[in-house]
Amino acid sequence: MNYAEARAIIAGALEHGRSRDAQPLAVAVLDAGGHLVASGREDGASPFRHDIARAKASGAIGMGMDSRVLAERAKGNPGFFQSVAVTVSGAMAFSPGGVLVRSGATIIGAVGISGDTGDCDEACAFAGIGAAGLDRENVA
Repeated sequence: MNYAEARAIIAGALEHGRSRDAQPLAVAVLDAGGHLVASGREDGASPFRHDIARAKASGAIGMGMDSRVLAERAKGNPGFFQSVAVTVSGAMAFSPGGVLVRSGATIIGAVGISGDTGDCDEACAFAGIGAAGLDRENVA
């Protein structure tokens, strides 16, 4: 994941959010090692939105699956996922909006978005990834 790709993801995600009249969004883009490449926050996004966006992306990278899948799995095994969250000092969020980014079959990073509903955040992440010409995790 390079900086230009990360900036394209952010721009595409925020543009999609505006087209949906989403609440103000924060976006965090991480590389495959979980390092922040770029982030953006719209005017009016509440103070914790950036941290939540980063936690969604971090959870996706750290566990190798989109945060929507993590949230569903956590429902069936809350003890395990609580232990994981404690182990990583809370650096993951169990809500849609954290999406793996691929180049072909290779995971190159993740995007996390927070500000609206989880479904809207996730749709904006998908739009941003598409705008950057990259691939997202395909969840059945």
